[in-house]
Amino acid sequence: MYFSAASAQDYEPVTRLFLCEKPSQARDIAAVLGARVKGEGCFKGDGVAVTWCIGHLLEMVPPEAYDPAYKHWDLAQLPIMPARWKLEVTKRGKAQFNAVKASLAQATEVVIATDADREGETIGREVLERCGWRGPIHRLWLSALDEASIRKAVANLLPGEKTEPLYQAGLGRARADWLVGMNLSRLYTLQGRRRGSQGVLSVGRVQTPTLKLVVDRDREIEGFTSAPYFEVMATFAAAAGTFRAKWQTGRDQSDAEGRCISRPAALQVAQKVQGQEGRITEALTRHVKEAPPLPYDLSGLQQEASRRWGMGAQQVLDAAQALYETHKATSYPRTDCAWLPESQFADAAAVIRALKQTDGALAALADGADTRRRSRAWDDGKITAHHAIIPTAAPVDMGRLSEAERRVYDLIRRRYLAQFYPDHEVDQTTITAQAAGETFRASGRMPRVTGWKAVISEAAVAPEDGAEDAANQTLPPVTQGDAAKAVEAEVVNRHTKPPARYTEGTLIAAMKSVGRLVRDARLKAVLKETSGIGTEATRAAIIETLLKRGFIMREGRKHLVSTPPGRALIDAVPDDVKDPATTARWEQALDEIAQGKGDLGAFLSAQAQWLEVLVKETAIDAPGDALEAQGQDSDAYSCAECGKPLRRRSGQRGWFWGCTGYPDCRITLPDVDGRPGRAQRGTRDAGIKKNTPPSSGKDQGAAKSGERSAGGAGIPCPTCGNGRLVRRTAKSGKNAGKAFLGCTAFPLCKHFGWAT
Repeated sequence: MYFSAASAQDYEPVTRLFLCEKPSQARDIAAVLGARVKGEGCFKGDGVAVTWCIGHLLEMVPPEAYDPAYKHWDLAQLPIMPARWKLEVTKRGKAQFNAVKASLAQATEVVIATDADREGETIGREVLERCGWRGPIHRLWLSALDEASIRKAVANLLPGEKTEPLYQAGLGRARADWLVGMNLSRLYTLQGRRRGSQGVLSVGRVQTPTLKLVVDRDREIEGFTSAPYFEVMATFAAAAGTFRAKWQTGRDQSDAEGRCISRPAALQVAQKVQGQEGRITEALTRHVKEAPPLPYDLSGLQQEASRRWGMGAQQVLDAAQALYETHKATSYPRTDCAWLPESQFADAAAVIRALKQTDGALAALADGADTRRRSRAWDDGKITAHHAIIPTAAPVDMGRLSEAERRVYDLIRRRYLAQFYPDHEVDQTTITAQAAGETFRASGRMPRVTGWKAVISEAAVAPEDGAEDAANQTLPPVTQGDAAKAVEAEVVNRHTKPPARYTEGTLIAAMKSVGRLVRDARLKAVLKETSGIGTEATRAAIIETLLKRGFIMREGRKHLVSTPPGRALIDAVPDDVKDPATTARWEQALDEIAQGKGDLGAFLSAQAQWLEVLVKETAIDAPGDALEAQGQDSDAYSCAECGKPLRRRSGQRGWFWGCTGYPDCRITLPDVDGRPGRAQRGTRDAGIKKNTPPSSGKDQGAAKSGERSAGGAGIPCPTCGNGRLVRRTAKSGKNAGKAFLGCTAFPLCKHFGWAT
């Protein structure tokens, strides 16, 4: 690919400007259009230019950009509702934004050539909006960056108004996410600080329901009690051969899952049938044809790579993105569709030739593909914004691929090749035998036609505890009525197992199928239609965000587990915030906007009303929290530097006191018996201001407002034995003003009793 740096002025003025999402995309499109002269942040040709964004060149501003008062987090300010939304040019994108703006000044029409989805539409149009573009707009709808795909898309440009509703939906998603993230993160962080926690409790529309999935699974595992059950396995000998069969448990000895829970009963059956003559009561063989699996969508690719090699979701996406952008080896990866347009069936021969040319090790499989065979994958009626991820017709230098890229590419190309192979055919056989009045059953599979399984090798998966090799054994050709002797019988001890911890692959699968947790049939259908929560483009980033913020962590090579901060957040937020049904309602509204049927203003107005109610309810439900009821008075100690209240918090090294004016004020003090101690500098109580005089000389500099020793005697706490009981006063709630006895070791000890 050659680009000249000379004579950029030769091609002014530009008639048509292509606005791409990223530089690599711009280079590929420019080469096809003949725009080979390198300009400032663009490529120019005869009557055409190609420029690019760097992802989002504009970003939504934080609350303090609307009003400096928002820099200080205050419950009274919530909810924050911008009257007019503001975007700023990103620091990293400033130079390129100016280049795009200059290119627009020379253009008479624009072709948006960003990624063909809601986010891509938003990236392009927000720049045009910021630059005040009012000229004609067309849309390049492109799903692969090879030359043939680009030429086909350029020849079939869409009118700009056809995709403009995607921009409105993109704005709705971004603004609603900002409203939820900014307001609820502040709301629950402030509530958390009142409870003594530290750090920021980040809340997100998709992030929080995803976190709940992990927290719920971990708690289910921790609350699981393993129970023993027992299987009786018998070896039967018939004239045609032997086979292993499992006892079919009777109702009296089984649990709800049909497992035998009585070892004596299992032993009795084993002893009863051992050496007994039996008979085949049923022998059924069913010939089954299995069609090749569909090509990959992104989540399917992430799940398979996670299952096989423990690859992270973001790692798979990065590899797939590099295959698409850098190597031109595959089509657009951020797709939720596993189907292919019928028009691409004719390209199969060229794609398979390229696969053969790319890798000689794959030549035999490429030669075995029958490009006349049309699998179920080609179906125009099931195509969404993008089709499935498939190889392109461009040969690839395998030596340039990283290990991760090679693995991902191999999955993609094999799934594509499988579409041109016959069905996999097997005989599935079930044998039922009886001996001594007990019923046993065996099943087995006998491959008849290898078909597409010659292309896709199954990754080895360790059998679960309780799995029996009899399930896939090769069974002898017995018939009903044949004699069969139970030559051996044994009891196999099993134990029920908790559900497996999430991996990144299974968490993505759970995000897609989260609708099963929703009771409302209509919202369940919405989540099924929208493939759950998150999108193919965002799920990996959501998992990464949860990891970076410390709400979940990796355990070992594959598993994800929730952390105490993650669990605390889920316990703190109300059901609406963590319920996937809320996301379903949003996605339904955004989809209507994307189709031109919904209204952006009405959607955002609904979000604003919901937040207002949520803020009010949260403030009412927890005006002083249990901390105040236990004597952690919100105004007992004030910061000597700024006057704001000090709060007792828990850190990595234990309890300490910090100013609620953080981050503007960074005063911190050690904790001494539940009170702020002396600062490390000097010998005075720097940073502390007592709001009331101490109750006695003994408690000088330490007592809190409204606190004195119970009965004046400092009675030891009967709960923990370490602290002492003090008399305190409830500050809020229905018992405001009422005296009670609490332990000075609160919150480690939560002894409580009403005073008399």
